Parts: sequence; structure tokens; C-alpha cells
Amino acid sequence: MAELALQGIHKSFGPTKVLHEIDIALPDGEFLVLVGPSGCGKSTLMNLVAGLEEPSGGRIVLGGRDITEVEPADRNISMVFQSYALYPNMSVAQNIAFPLEMRGVPEGERQKTVKEVSAMLQIEHLLERKPRQLSGGQRQRVAIGRALARHPQLFLFDEPLSNLDAKLRVDMRAEIKRLHMRTGVTTIYVTHDQVEAMTLGSRIAVLKDGLIQQLATPLELYSKPANRFVAEFIGSPSINCFEAAREASGALRLADGQAIGTADGAAGAKVIVGVRPEDLTMRAADDEGAQLKGTVSLVEPTGPETYALVRIGDHGVGEATVRMGGLPSVTPGQAVRIHVPPAALHLFDPGSGRRLN
Repeated sequence: MAELALQGIHKSFGPTKVLHEIDIALPDGEFLVLVGPSGCGKSTLMNLVAGLEEPSGGRIVLGGRDITEVEPADRNISMVFQSYALYPNMSVAQNIAFPLEMRGVPEGERQKTVKEVSAMLQIEHLLERKPRQLSGGQRQRVAIGRALARHPQLFLFDEPLSNLDAKLRVDMRAEIKRLHMRTGVTTIYVTHDQVEAMTLGSRIAVLKDGLIQQLATPLELYSKPANRFVAEFIGSPSINCFEAAREASGALRLADGQAIGTADGAAGAKVIVGVRPEDLTMRAADDEGAQLKGTVSLVEPTGPETYALVRIGDHGVGEATVRMGGLPSVTPGQAVRIHVPPAALHLFDPGSGRRLN
């Protein structure tokens, strides 16, 4: 186990710059998730740490040792890929032991490690099987076991659950979290799935266009997103956003004249108002205590929750997703009002997207 520091890392492929001055410090034992849309640079950053790519500038320091130019095999890092990358002609036991064999570890110690790792991952009964005889989840456990066997200073997971079905993804996500709790190895995990990021990471780095938009705990990302991109990327369903103008009284008025809330600032200033679906409350059409008038356009029951899409106002102001508990209580075409709690508003600059409140 060790601390990891990424200092001024940038990477270019020819004239194309894919990472811009990345600075991250991971304390010993942290679980950091890199999340963002396709092409944001998260996998490239992972490959730089693993030594599969060379940075165009900056330093990578692991456990106080500069490993920027160290060969991948000498970095004491284990990586788990999306594709499992198991040797098809080897048994499960041989796959797990292979990295130790390459390092010249005696056979008795290899067998002991295979036994310990397979017990931790509950795959002892699979040790004699070949990869083709395993399910997707079992193959991923073997890949993780092979990484564990090296006793690395750092774990790297590159979208390891992308090939699994929905239920197995949830199960394996829990297994990876439990594994980290048991081993305490410093970990970087790459995903495009914000649910995975929120449930796994002690901190999350949200990337876009090779830049870190925000590096924070899951709760901070959710409750105080640094900009509109982070607010829209974190949270499911996504945050609702409306264009509004601030009046001298402080009222934030939508284009149709409805006031969604209040905020301090200059009169006439434009602002983007964000409010999460779970913070909205659906009320009857004649409830004067709710700010926004609207018409239900779509209802999506999921069992424990219902999502309702509501068209706000009569002049195309926008649509809001409202998250409600239980079975549907509204129908498409129904007139409703929506209550917006003042404390639930997130305000963003229309130009830069940065957070204002």
C-alpha cells in the first residue's frame, strides 16, 4: 500500500491534447473513481499510471518513488481490465499464480497465495477449470484474483464490469467494495457509470475534455456540484435545468413569468436554475403553495418509485422530471403544480456553467 501523486500530468497524441495538467494526490488506502463521458481522458490517465503510455509532461510518484519512466512490470501495480485478459489454456489456479511464477516466487508460496486469494473471492471450487468453463462474473473474479496475488501497492480497475449483465454488475460492485475494505490497497477505478462511481468511490474525479471538473466526495459532488456539467452528470435521473432572469426583488423568473425561487444578485442577470427530481413535490393543480404550473406528459413507474415528466407552463419553458415514491398517482395530460424548496436550488452561470451559490 502507498500514496500516489499525479503532478502536472498532461498528454498529447500529436497535436491533439487529451489531458491537461492533472494534479491528484491519493492518500494511502483511498479508493478514487475516475468518471466522465467517452473520450474525456479517464482511460488514458489510467494507462499513464500503469505505464502503458508515457506522459507528455509531469510526474507520477508512488510511495515516494518517481515511477514516471519505470517499466510497467517494475511499478508494483496490478490492473484489472474490462476484457478479463485470462490465459485460455491455463486453469484458474494457473492464471492466478502466473504473475508470481514470472517473478520467480517458489511453488509452495505460489500455492499458498492461490489458496488465500481464491478463498477471499469464493472461487476455491473453480481452481481446476479453464476460463471457457466460467461465467462472466467468475472470470472477473479470477482476473481480480490474479491482480491480488501480486500484493501490489496500487490497484487499477479499467471499467471491469462493463461486460456483465445488470444484476451481476450490482453483485460484483459490492464484491469490489468489500475487497477494498478487507485489503486497504490504494485503488483507482475507471468507469462511465455515475452510479458505480457514487457507490464505490471515497472520492470521485469528474473529467471532461481532459480536464478535472471537480474532485470531491460523492456527497459533495451531489450536493454542491462545481458546475453545470458535474450537476447534470452526477445523479439519476439528471438534474432539471431552467433559464431564468433575476428581478430586483430577487425573484428568479422563467420565460413564461413563473417564479421558481429567489436569489441575491444584480437585477436582470440571467442564471441557470437547477433542481434535482427528488427535491420536487407534485401537488394538485389548485394548490397555491406550489410555485410551478405544468402538465404531465409522461409517467414511468419503476415499482418503488415513479418518474413523471412535466411540461412547465404553456410557452415551452421546458420539462421537469419529478421523482415520486410508490406507484403512479398522476396520469398523462393531468394539470399539476410543482413545489420547489428554496434550499434545493442550484444556480449556475449561463456562459461558463460554474456554480454561483
